[in-house]
Amino acid sequence: MSTSDQSAWDFQAETLSGKPAPLSAFRGKVALIVNTASQCGLTPQYKGLQALYERYADRGFVVLGFPSNQFGAQEPGSDLEIREFCSTRYDVTFPLASKLEVIGPGRHALYAWLTAAANGHPGDIVWNFEKFLIGRDGQLLARYPSGTKPEDKGLMSDIADALEVPGTAHVTNIKN
Repeated sequence: MSTSDQSAWDFQAETLSGKPAPLSAFRGKVALIVNTASQCGLTPQYKGLQALYERYADRGFVVLGFPSNQFGAQEPGSDLEIREFCSTRYDVTFPLASKLEVIGPGRHALYAWLTAAANGHPGDIVWNFEKFLIGRDGQLLARYPSGTKPEDKGLMSDIADALEVPGTAHVTNIKN
C-alpha cells in the first residue's frame, strides 16, 4: 500500500501495558497525534493536551500520545513509569502508546507516514511535542511545531473546524 493510499487508521501501536492498539479503533474521530516526553521543557503541554481532550471528546475528538526518548533522552522511563508520571502529575486520561521511535531508521511506520512528502508535511520530527491533526477519515490535515501550545487559538480553531461535519473538514491554515 502506498503512502497516498493509507490513512492514520491503517497503523498500529502498543499501549503502555504492551497490548496491541490498532488506530482503526479511532476511525471516525478527529485526532491530535503528539510525540511526548516526560522530562522536557515542553512537558507541561500535557496539561493543555488533557484540557483539549476533555473539551472536545464528546464531539468525537481524541489526543493520542506517543512517548519517544529520541530528543535529549527526555523520556528515559519505562512504560509503567510514563503511565504513572502522566496520570499523577498531569491527570492524563487520553490514550498513550508504548515508547517508540519517531525519527531515524527505527522510526515507527505511523511517523514515516505522517512525515512523508505525499502527505504534504514532509520532514523529520525535530523535537518533542510536535502535533499532527488527523481528520475523521484518517487523513493528515495539519502539522504544528513543538512550540505550538495546545491552547493556541489557531490549533483550537482547526480542531473545531475538523469536528464540524464528519468527513468534510479541510483545514486551510496549515503550519510546518
